[in-house]
Amino acid sequence: MYLGSPEAAVAPLEALVGAGFDVALVVSQPDRKRGRGGGLVPTPVKAAASRLGLPVSDRVDDVLAVEADLGVVVAYGRLVRPHVLAELELVNLHFSLLPRWRGAAPVERAILAGDDETGVCLMRLEEGLDTGPVYGCQRLVIRPDETASELRRRLVARGAALLVDALGAGLGDPLPQEGEPTYAAKIDPAELHLDWSRPAVELARLVRLEQAWTTFRGRRLKVLRAALPEAGVAAELAPGEIDGVVVGTGHGALELVVLQPEGKAPQPAEAWRHGARPARHERLGP
Repeated sequence: MYLGSPEAAVAPLEALVGAGFDVALVVSQPDRKRGRGGGLVPTPVKAAASRLGLPVSDRVDDVLAVEADLGVVVAYGRLVRPHVLAELELVNLHFSLLPRWRGAAPVERAILAGDDETGVCLMRLEEGLDTGPVYGCQRLVIRPDETASELRRRLVARGAALLVDALGAGLGDPLPQEGEPTYAAKIDPAELHLDWSRPAVELARLVRLEQAWTTFRGRRLKVLRAALPEAGVAAELAPGEIDGVVVGTGHGALELVVLQPEGKAPQPAEAWRHGARPARHERLGP
């Protein structure tokens, strides 16, 4: 039995099927209205399950009727109720090195914190938030300019292999988590606003989440890629002040690489500069 919903949960499901495990039921979140037409669209996991010929439900309680030996949870996005946990053993693939970054946004929080490494752990699911004992972990170095989606893809690939290997060898006895827990709260939209008074290194991390934004001439401007220029470049710029494609911050400067103006497609920052022609001393932000 498998519970999952977003794209990150597709590869582990495919890996289980490819390795010959019998998936009796896939549980995913209900179809949702998307796009201008408002038509119902299945989750990526439901679409994958249908393609693989697996039965799908959007009700967790349905797992109690299939007589599964084990449930696998990957990025399901909802709590599994105690009465289900009491009836069926479940394991969870979590994208962090537990107990660091328990919670909803472990990949994003690791990047924002400037962590040098992260990983993926297979743990027993309990009622507590990612508190269960761990069957095994795989560590990954976080690359300096790696975006959240790039890091997540590597974690998913490593996690799928970890899951298949662990189930193939027999889970064995899990070990309690060791260390000081930290919590990965869901990213609040307000956190994605670029406050140019903050240090450049912090803003560069925020941009790596691929949803950061500022404003220019009163309209929203997404900053999809950025880099830290060489020391001393545009050192005299005020916070938010633009010089070419370099912006001043509270400490240091940030070089814009890929932008998305409101209502337009992403484009290189140089192309945006040629079209917008920011004046000398003009600033991003309010």
